[in-house]
Amino acid sequence: MQALEMDYGHGEEVASHCHAEDQLIYAASGVMRVSSEGGSWVIPGGHALWMPAGVSHAIRMEGVVCMRTLLLDARIDRCQVIVVSGLLHELILAASRMLDLRDGEHVRALIQLELATARRIDAFVPLPHQARLRTWCERFLQDPAQDLTLEQCGAQLNISARSVARLFQREVGMSYGEWRARARVMLSQQCLADGQPILNVALEHGYQSASAFAAMFKRILGYAPSDWQNSTARGY
Repeated sequence: MQALEMDYGHGEEVASHCHAEDQLIYAASGVMRVSSEGGSWVIPGGHALWMPAGVSHAIRMEGVVCMRTLLLDARIDRCQVIVVSGLLHELILAASRMLDLRDGEHVRALIQLELATARRIDAFVPLPHQARLRTWCERFLQDPAQDLTLEQCGAQLNISARSVARLFQREVGMSYGEWRARARVMLSQQCLADGQPILNVALEHGYQSASAFAAMFKRILGYAPSDWQNSTARGY
């Protein structure tokens, strides 16, 4: 096991790369958006992303980010986001201060136990492989407040609305509306983590009211944005 400690400013990026070992990418503070060929994950403070060995990925920082990384042989087969407990948080920080984790046998054992039992959450936004649609989706992720109809989306892509609908189903396995709602909810976590009022977050992500936003947030993630925001604000 190897531990790495890196701090970044808002908007900084880590270019696409991969590791020979499984990687735990932990946002001790701040929010990260991790992108791979298959899609993006939004990682708010207090959460971490498991990245399997050999999977290329890039990272963009939203706000000031304190990133802590563990490289280890966990034999995971897919990317997944976990909630980092208070104990795991302290163990990761302790590991990042050790010059050689081979001397920290007990720390390593506790980390592996905590990782095995950590709660998994859904924070994935799939991205299409079709080049033009992928470019359009990546632009949407930069400005999720835009409220384009299927016809307007088709006009931008120079194809029919029906073709757009088929492309979304084929490429990401969901409708245009479903993908847009998921992207907005996942990206909204960045603003919620910053402590912004829920109404402001709703408006910045294309909703006309806090209640409409909260209903969609709960439908997709299973809990209200206020509950998520309160748990994140408590920190460790």
